[in-house]
Amino acid sequence: MRWDVFAWAALALLLFAAEALAPGAFMLWLGFAATAVLLAVLFVPGIPLLVQVGAFVVLSFVSIQVYRRWFRRREPQSDRPDLNRRTAALVGEVVVLQEAIVAGRGRVQIADAYWTVTGPELPAGARVRITGARGMELQVESA
Repeated sequence: MRWDVFAWAALALLLFAAEALAPGAFMLWLGFAATAVLLAVLFVPGIPLLVQVGAFVVLSFVSIQVYRRWFRRREPQSDRPDLNRRTAALVGEVVVLQEAIVAGRGRVQIADAYWTVTGPELPAGARVRITGARGMELQVESA
């Protein structure tokens, strides 16, 4: 067996195994590129090593671009896009001030967490609407 055929087959299998262990659809496309080079080397013997590596690099780039432009756009959109961005998920909610807003700062309780809020001066117990966030501070206005 030729060493270049064996090397490209081993690389393709390693890349597919890496994709199986850490899915993310990145190694999969590199594996496809390695498989394409494997087939080229298998059916057209005598391709120089530099050309093989160059073809792998180009095919990897092209296959990843195909994935990014074609397949990623077709992925279903989440019904909760702000799930892991807690402050963004709170925008629009109306809550009650636990501590009055004095000198532009106050405090609200949402579920079991207390949040610092910034906004116009309002007394404790006032209802406020969350309009935005800066870091872990919520920006509010009177509701």
